[in-house]
Amino acid sequence: MPDDKPPTPPTPPRRGRRADDGQGAAVVERQTQRTQPPPMFQVVLLNDDYTPMEFVVMVLQEYFKRDLETATQIMLKIHHDGRGVCGVYSKDVAATKVELVLAAARRGGHPLQCIMEAA
Repeated sequence: MPDDKPPTPPTPPRRGRRADDGQGAAVVERQTQRTQPPPMFQVVLLNDDYTPMEFVVMVLQEYFKRDLETATQIMLKIHHDGRGVCGVYSKDVAATKVELVLAAARRGGHPLQCIMEAA
């Protein structure tokens, strides 16, 4: 008596595994890649006793696009706490901003220090 059961279909391949159809051809399933956001860095201005407050406000407005009120608040934080965060950026952008601020301070004859830290 012949077998009344239909033939069982081949088992589907598991993700990322090769499936062999018996004809020598192979199929590889694509796995989705998950990208991580880039690490972020804080750009920080450090207080000193010589850089004028007006210069710090100008730096915050020009290089960090802060309005006058926000720039003044950040400058006062730097003055009172010894440091203040100007912004949080990707590594390349933060490094560029640090270099621009340091160059502007040197051109102006000020000892203003600007650093970047992991956020």
